[in-house]
Amino acid sequence: MIYLILALLALWLILAIVGVVIKGLFWLTVIAAILFLVTVVWARFQSRSRT
Repeated sequence: MIYLILALLALWLILAIVGVVIKGLFWLTVIAAILFLVTVVWARFQSRSRT
């Protein structure tokens, strides 16, 4: 499960960087940032429910 979360976080980070580099894709940066935060929150709740 931790590998899935890390893979998702890496994917969202890469998409955010691509969105910043290509100026016309600002929307990609916004979506990637939102998905990154949602994944972090989801991971936090998953880890708390196991303890």
